[in-house]
Amino acid sequence: MALEDDIAILSSAPLFSLLERDALRLVAFAAESRSLREGDTLFRKGDRSDGGYVVSRGAVALDAGEDGAAADFVAGPGALIGQAALFTRIERPATATAREPSTVIRVSPSLMRRVLEEFPAAAVAMHDAMTQELIRLTDGLEQVRQQLIAIDGEDDPAAKG
Repeated sequence: MALEDDIAILSSAPLFSLLERDALRLVAFAAESRSLREGDTLFRKGDRSDGGYVVSRGAVALDAGEDGAAADFVAGPGALIGQAALFTRIERPATATAREPSTVIRVSPSLMRRVLEEFPAAAVAMHDAMTQELIRLTDGLEQVRQQLIAIDGEDDPAAKG
């Protein structure tokens, strides 16, 4: 795939869409592309991460249960797999398997560090986006907590008292 094609795919992915063109060019140039055949495993649940992946072609299924049930999520072109793994080595929470012939672009934590050092405005934009994502998650969890408290209160005969 040509460098310009990789830049276009990366620019459509979450977080990477926040990067300016020169930063995307650096990522596209320094990242590693990997081709997968249908059924190939990209990584297994419990593996130590080696970076995040952007799907550039095909489809990659993510399965946290590994119980033979349908995949939890199927990532298509432009999807980012392993956002946290862009920044640090983590344990993979799911197994990733190609559903069809696919290509992914691997971005290592060291490459992300380099990009964020060379493009501080991108670092700020990514920080802000991830902060907002965390706030939305926290708010959602608080809503679920409040709903559970309400349900528990309805089931508690002493509360009806």
